[in-house]
Amino acid sequence: MGKLKRMSTFVALLFSMLMLAQPPCPSCPVGGGGVGGNNPGAVASPIDMYVYVLVVIAILAITYFAKKYKTQKI
Repeated sequence: MGKLKRMSTFVALLFSMLMLAQPPCPSCPVGGGGVGGNNPGAVASPIDMYVYVLVVIAILAITYFAKKYKTQKI
């Protein structure tokens, strides 16, 4: 069973490396198409406006579920 697991892991890694080994697109813009220097005050993506709210929600969710599971393990 160990040999099969190692072989499947090797095949998965090989497949992922082959998928990432593609030549660059000649018509793609250089630099990733970010905000750039034309509009320095622009928001990069809509989710950037809500980062702080999402962090607070994540912390609240973590504490809620941690307390919920802690009380069940008594």
